Amino acid sequence: MSKKTISTIMVMAIVVSLLAGCGGGGGGTTTTSGGSEVFVNVATGGTGGTYYPLGGAMAKIFNEHVDGVTANAQATGASVENIGLVSSGETEVAFVQNDVTYYAWTGTESFADKDKITNIRGMAMLYPEVIQIIATKDSGIQSVDDLKGKKVAVGAPGSGTEVNARQILEEHGITYGDLGKADYLSFNEAADQLKDKQIDAAFVTAAVPTSAVTEVTQTADIVVVNVDSAKISSLIEKYPFYTQVIIPADSYKGQTADVVTPAVMAMLVVPQELDEDLVYNLTKQLFEQRQVIIDTHDKGNDIKLDTALAGMPIDVHPGSQRYYDEQGIK
Repeated sequence: MSKKTISTIMVMAIVVSLLAGCGGGGGGTTTTSGGSEVFVNVATGGTGGTYYPLGGAMAKIFNEHVDGVTANAQATGASVENIGLVSSGETEVAFVQNDVTYYAWTGTESFADKDKITNIRGMAMLYPEVIQIIATKDSGIQSVDDLKGKKVAVGAPGSGTEVNARQILEEHGITYGDLGKADYLSFNEAADQLKDKQIDAAFVTAAVPTSAVTEVTQTADIVVVNVDSAKISSLIEKYPFYTQVIIPADSYKGQTADVVTPAVMAMLVVPQELDEDLVYNLTKQLFEQRQVIIDTHDKGNDIKLDTALAGMPIDVHPGSQRYYDEQGIK
């Protein structure tokens, strides 16, 4: 064998070795000549949703303010898929609705036929996804109890909205059988039927204002139903992922007063085994560089340190907890 051939083989072997060292799935640490570089994937949702631009802003913060980190935002199928990515170690940080996190942690609802997922930890609560009960003014509905005997859209089959509707009604001693009719409709279907007065009310779990509801107000008068604070407190005792929020007056046409209602929260989840110092620094910079997120998307205004643990449904990662302890956040 010639010296040239031997040299070529040696070079190829070195290249293969280097590629193997740089490979891997969604994260981990790569040893370089300059030390350790940590790759942080931020699992978000679809590119048209809210999670994706927020995740991009967070990746920018991590890249610019956490030494040794290379971060990127990854488009995914959102909450349920992201739980799986974190649990399997394929991503380092993920956006998830906190009720979905709770169901995975407890093996209930959409995770009832699966093993409990307990190798995940909470990093931060972000912003509320508000449960809005929208009724037509002509229906005469002013409270949750008034939904009895009415035609109510409770959310699409298997959706988070449907679970929210069922739990809130249950807290008021109401079953679907007590309604005039329970319709399993998506937001857009419910909006169309509200406009046509085919239904009396609809549950909508989304940011405020919600475009589907705003569209209804263009052709129909609505009422945004208030939920009693005592009922919300009782709901939170049973389901720790809920929190109480205010829908500000004038969020929708004709809504002249603040409305009290429960909400679930968008949150960040990380793997249990992720390095404590890394998670501490990610959490610290997330809040200390929050303006980057605000400049990217209006929802950044709702991401606040003083609500970082509100509605947290699972154990907090020790790295995040260390930062919250330093800041006096409980």
